Amino acid sequence: MRLFMTETYSTLKQMRDINICDTHAHINFSHFDKDREEILRDIDERFDFVVEVGIDIDASADANKLAEKNRKVYSSIGIHPHDVASAGKNYREELEELSKHKKVVAVGEIGLDYYRDISPRRTQRIMFAEQLEFSMEKKLPVIIHVRDAYDDAFEILESFAGDINGVVHAFSGDRYSAEKIVSMGFKIGIGGPVTYKKNNELREAVKSTNIKFLLPETDCPFLPPQPFRGKRNQPAYVEHIIRKIAEIKEIDVTECAKKLCDNGRELFGIKV
Repeated sequence: MRLFMTETYSTLKQMRDINICDTHAHINFSHFDKDREEILRDIDERFDFVVEVGIDIDASADANKLAEKNRKVYSSIGIHPHDVASAGKNYREELEELSKHKKVVAVGEIGLDYYRDISPRRTQRIMFAEQLEFSMEKKLPVIIHVRDAYDDAFEILESFAGDINGVVHAFSGDRYSAEKIVSMGFKIGIGGPVTYKKNNELREAVKSTNIKFLLPETDCPFLPPQPFRGKRNQPAYVEHIIRKIAEIKEIDVTECAKKLCDNGRELFGIKV
């Protein structure tokens, strides 16, 4: 626990006057059981906001609870493509009830994942569309997970053109996929992989995309930035992502950080 405090504050002390936000976190995961309260204190003291993202009904309920207890944390509710096959028949009613919480700012993460194929692809596509319909009804943006399934995801999203907005999180495509996402009115979530030494394709996509369409995220505990590869990711490491985006865009990091967090506020309707 002491290691966490030392690492976080020594690494980020220069960022105290710079906007910091994490638009995609999973702080409720068991990876944070030993130091969750410490991380939440750090968020409360220094962050603009953090979005805690649900992956199933239980995790979405936990996201709401975390948001209720912490003024800088907001929640997103939804069924991840890995979990759609095990979702109950009443999942829509359960999401309806969860959506009543005052700090819910999005539906997600939802989408398609053909890389691991944990749930049947047909089920993924059906429940992706159903949850998009739900977000449209609730007038909430969506947080979308797409892996090795961009063509099918684009086809489904096009059927909702003009009716929904949101972010394609953990973006891993090229500049052409980024252009397609932006043309549909969506933002792009940029995480730790943008710092990986061989990930020139992602950096080129960031460089070619207007900053108003970019969001900073960690997806913690997964996908840590380069200095921490092989370790648990955490919200504090969003600094490295913000700095890398500023470097790629060749703009001042203070200006970049403020713009990125303003993008998140705009999308999720966060007033702080």
